[in-house]
Amino acid sequence: MGESNSSVDEDLLLKEFFAEVSEVERDNEVVRILSCFKLNPFEFLKLPFDSSLDDVKKQYRKLSLMVHPDKCKHPQAKEAFGALAKAQQQLLDQQERDYILSQVTAAKEELGAKRKKQLKKDTASKLKSLVDEGKSELEYEQSGEFQQELKLKVKELLTEQEWRRRKMAMRISEEEGRLKKDEEEQKEMWKRKREHEEQWEGTREQRVSSWRDFMKSGKKSKKGELRPPKLKTEDPNKSYVQRPVKRG
Repeated sequence: MGESNSSVDEDLLLKEFFAEVSEVERDNEVVRILSCFKLNPFEFLKLPFDSSLDDVKKQYRKLSLMVHPDKCKHPQAKEAFGALAKAQQQLLDQQERDYILSQVTAAKEELGAKRKKQLKKDTASKLKSLVDEGKSELEYEQSGEFQQELKLKVKELLTEQEWRRRKMAMRISEEEGRLKKDEEEQKEMWKRKREHEEQWEGTREQRVSSWRDFMKSGKKSKKGELRPPKLKTEDPNKSYVQRPVKRG
């Protein structure tokens, strides 16, 4: 019962909030959404990287109502609404979410290593670190400066991964194209071979008939016909003996 009342109160607060939202604010939100880095769904929903699934659902509901095409008159409201829906879908998908968070972890590790290296070299930074000795590492990671650096580093890593993915997809596409071309050439070769065999088989009777006619006409030499020289193998000095030609 308490949970139901909480849901009703939340709906009431949302209605009151959107009643006060001006058209300019809705338009500004559309512009913000469409200018977000496309590979970072957290940025679309204006959420930190450690947000829970419940946070994702609540924030999506709030922002989607703000830019809903039925409520917002901006010409690109529908596009912004779709971008929010895609961002929520990515963050609710465990595999997609794990991939993005793995890049966040990698970014934190790179920034941490960079900070340690800088403290060793830069005396001023080292002194500042000693002054801020009471500040825990968690507090440092929650600072606005670190969050901005983290956001930029995550953007860099996601861009690199996307570039590698596209290059791999391009190579796969090229290889598939090459294999398809080879397959088509192979098919064309077999097609020509079959056509040649069919053509050869189709003229078989004609060839047999021509050969028979040739054999019949070649058995007897006509009177006065020129005949080829006959080889005389027993004479080593002469390769053949010319027979006299009979003339009619």
